[in-house]
Amino acid sequence: MDTTPFTLVKPHVKDLGDGFTVRRLLPSHPHKMVGPFIFFDHMGPADFESGAGLDVRPHPHIGLATVTYLFEGAILHRDSLGTVQEIRPGDVNWMTAGRGIAHSERSPERLRESGGTLQGIQTWVALPKSDERAEPAFEHHPAASLPVIQYPGVNMRLIAGSAFGKTAPARTYSDMFYLAVEMEAGSSFSLPPEYAQRGIYLVDGEIAVDGMPLAEKHMAVLEHAREITIEAGAGARLMLLGGAPMDGDRFIWWNFVSSSREAIEDAKERWRSQEFGKVPDETEWIPLPAERKPPESFS
Repeated sequence: MDTTPFTLVKPHVKDLGDGFTVRRLLPSHPHKMVGPFIFFDHMGPADFESGAGLDVRPHPHIGLATVTYLFEGAILHRDSLGTVQEIRPGDVNWMTAGRGIAHSERSPERLRESGGTLQGIQTWVALPKSDERAEPAFEHHPAASLPVIQYPGVNMRLIAGSAFGKTAPARTYSDMFYLAVEMEAGSSFSLPPEYAQRGIYLVDGEIAVDGMPLAEKHMAVLEHAREITIEAGAGARLMLLGGAPMDGDRFIWWNFVSSSREAIEDAKERWRSQEFGKVPDETEWIPLPAERKPPESFS
């Protein structure tokens, strides 16, 4: 009987320029998705000098929701709904792309002037087929509004979905959970088998999953539908995520996710024609990348 508690997902480091790197965990092989989570990036930590900062120009999405959660720094979000919202550590920005939305992500001017560190997690949550063409929407939930779960030496903040008997305020479209966890040295807690697919990402520190160590900046995708124990040998910060399996395959091309190749081709044409709407206070935009290969299927 196989008693290995998890499959290890290693990060792929990508340099986005100007010294800003991300560690990409999803999509990967063999676990391209964990529940509805189809994309998982650990941003930074990036140290910006005075006058420099994050500058992600307007770009489009379809068929997914983006979730931004920061540990350090701040990002100013603007989108084609007219939203202008700063996100700070512990807050949640949940943007439902649905049939289509465009947005930009930049460092706020006050941080650009002073410089500073930016670090956080960005994820994409694939939408069920019935909601892939939902109306786009944006929600901001400050840290104080998020449910907190506590055990001795363990503090959890529920970012989205339901877990441990509590539900986060952001609207979700499928059964899922997403938690930020901080653990003191020597603490432990049990993760129940509430969802069919579950992942654990160790941001920093030292933990063991059912007695097996998990390396920093790696993800453990749990192999068995049973309760598991997470123990901290030293202080640790981690993310818990997962949910029900998605309702079929997904194609992903650039920033587009869909169960339909045709929907992605349509989104390409709409972005070429700038039909996603204007992002406030923005004159730049990211052109469609060179089309070197067709969309890939993710399940």
